[in-house]
Amino acid sequence: MNWKLLAIPVSIIPFLIIAATFNVSLANLLAVGMVPFIGAAVCMALKLFTQGLKFNYLVRKFLGPVDAGWRTVSVRMGSEFVTSTTPSFVGGELVRIMWLNKKGIAIGKASYVTIVEIVTEVLVAGIFAIAAAAFSFTYGAYVVGIAILAVSLPITGVWASLFFLSSKRTFQVPSLISRLASRVGKERAVQYIDKTNLWMKDICDMSRETRHNQQIRKAFGVSLLISVFTWGFYGLSFMIIANGAGYAINFLHSLMATMAANAVGNLPVTIGGSGLTEFTVWAYLGHLNTLSYVAAKDSMQWNIIIAWRIATYHVGLVISWLFLMKVVYPSIKNQKAA
Repeated sequence: MNWKLLAIPVSIIPFLIIAATFNVSLANLLAVGMVPFIGAAVCMALKLFTQGLKFNYLVRKFLGPVDAGWRTVSVRMGSEFVTSTTPSFVGGELVRIMWLNKKGIAIGKASYVTIVEIVTEVLVAGIFAIAAAAFSFTYGAYVVGIAILAVSLPITGVWASLFFLSSKRTFQVPSLISRLASRVGKERAVQYIDKTNLWMKDICDMSRETRHNQQIRKAFGVSLLISVFTWGFYGLSFMIIANGAGYAINFLHSLMATMAANAVGNLPVTIGGSGLTEFTVWAYLGHLNTLSYVAAKDSMQWNIIIAWRIATYHVGLVISWLFLMKVVYPSIKNQKAA
């Protein structure tokens, strides 16, 4: 876990590069104002909280009362630290699966619930990102629009396809990979392959069991709705920062900019999308100079982009790290000791 703490200084490097390139000073950042900064940070806290509420809701719907609601919410919030300090925003789901498994839930069932959570979040994020790409094409920013689609469509398509196909067929490790692994790793490799196949079978079995369950389908819909609010808070955070600095940006355009940035930030290039996220917001709003919602400005100022990123990413890291250290790890350790 200690190596993940390096994500904080590493994520600051793009800020230093931006500041040096575009002459952004500390005074420029402070000019954004404390109130807008705090408002954006509160929005990020609400985003984490709604993600926790959704996880708790799905756990109770699929698995029953595994633990106290506040603890389940806290586990989801804490796992976001791992997600945010990994390229492509992955890893947090493993923390949640491990926690559920320590609570006596089979790996397959724990994985399925986590997959439902991820799929609903990815679907909503993908729809918003595609809408952002459509806005880019409308205003002639074809390069930006193509970049957004090139990232968001494959991610959304793969997750949605695997999820919905899991109720119709049982996925297994391809036979070619199994044969190669057995030759190279012998018995140990075969054991890992068998465990992986069993894990995927459990997920597919549960997917089939819940496919025609009306209550489960309703839970999926509710989860999608909660995800809309989750990403809504993310978009609201940038609107608060921008308007506080004198930019007349409405909620829709702010949401589109942040969702475009979220999509491109999923590329496995930097930790937590550092650099990619900031440049996408700049490219999406700053280069679409035909948009009238940027009041009397030719391009977005880097100071509000950096301030927004600190308020959402770095404040989010602090919040999630506290939950991870105070709730998740102690809970897992206690289960091991028992």
